[in-house]
Amino acid sequence: MKKKKIPMRKCVACQEMKPKKELIRIVRTPEMEVSIDLTGKKSGRGAYLCLKDECIYLAKKRKSLEKALEVKIGEEIYQKLQLELDQHNEKIQ
Repeated sequence: MKKKKIPMRKCVACQEMKPKKELIRIVRTPEMEVSIDLTGKKSGRGAYLCLKDECIYLAKKRKSLEKALEVKIGEEIYQKLQLELDQHNEKIQ
């Protein structure tokens, strides 16, 4: 029996390769709108981030999301990422 391959993606902030399911996808649609893609299936250019405070902070500080998606990222996206992180941490506890 063949083992299923786990899709890996790189966090744009810490540059670590992790299983896709452990990361959160931020997508830039063809209409140039940026949103958080919880399904991982929206069409458009995607970038991945770890669900960690440090990675959200680093992505904002280094503008790594902006570079990866080639578009300006508004403050509301970082706020939504922080909310997702908080909800994720609540589920774990």
